[in-house]
Amino acid sequence: MAQTDRLSPDSIDNKAIEAPRIVGRSSTWTRDSHSNTQRILQLTDIHLYAEPDRRLFDQCTRSSFAAVIALAQATQWPPDAILFTGDLVHDERAEGYRHLRACIDNLGCPCFCIPGNHDRPDLLASEVEPGADRDMRIQRLGAWDLILLDSTIPGSEGGRLQPHSLATLARHLEQQRESSQQRPALVALHHQPIPVGSRWLDTMQVENGAELMALAEQYPQLRVILWGHVHQTFDRQLDGTRLLATPSTCAQFKPGSDDFALDAQAPGYRWLELEPDGNLRTGVERLATEALDT
Repeated sequence: MAQTDRLSPDSIDNKAIEAPRIVGRSSTWTRDSHSNTQRILQLTDIHLYAEPDRRLFDQCTRSSFAAVIALAQATQWPPDAILFTGDLVHDERAEGYRHLRACIDNLGCPCFCIPGNHDRPDLLASEVEPGADRDMRIQRLGAWDLILLDSTIPGSEGGRLQPHSLATLARHLEQQRESSQQRPALVALHHQPIPVGSRWLDTMQVENGAELMALAEQYPQLRVILWGHVHQTFDRQLDGTRLLATPSTCAQFKPGSDDFALDAQAPGYRWLELEPDGNLRTGVERLATEALDT
């Protein structure tokens, strides 16, 4: 993300805060033991630090992350998998990744991580999830394929997908189209592959996102493209593909802003229910504003 002076460790208040009280709105999430629906949560842009009380934009990122997890556990639990879509540790230190690993160990469900522009992919792979530093991975979840793409460029805040990743994705989708199964696919990455309408953020989108969009138009079984990075919601339909972005578990960016601007919206996460026939339901849950420490 831009405004690196705003995000530098020296510019962030270091005061400690108490973990916020959880006040979430209720949501019906019933699990039918005979259903083949896959339930996924997306948590993104956590921005953990090595120091437990370190703050980003005056929010303690460990506390807000814990609060969002508690909200998910109180409303929509257990999921079949959790996707962590980048910017997981802000200061790129091993202690933050070890804290994330300890949190994941307590969740009791499969968790998949991809790096963001603030991450160290090598530490993410060594401390949290082996293989998280690969350019592309495919995970099978029920009738669906979860395709995890690394969109980061070393030393840059913007994104780009590797040509070999796009080629491998195209081959996979072609094989599935020719198969009798035709498994629906969800692609997850960190950067937005299309503009979201914030000029400063859209200078940091995926450089070759149009190639991913071309695959979505060509292969109807690519049903979802899901990303983080923008710290706000986004929901659009491109033919048969749902394009989704998700709030950060800490600070939010103001939608539609030309220049950097924070939003008053609370931290949150996204849930998705994936049906075997490729249909889906999704929504965003947020902490109530009165649960936030300011």
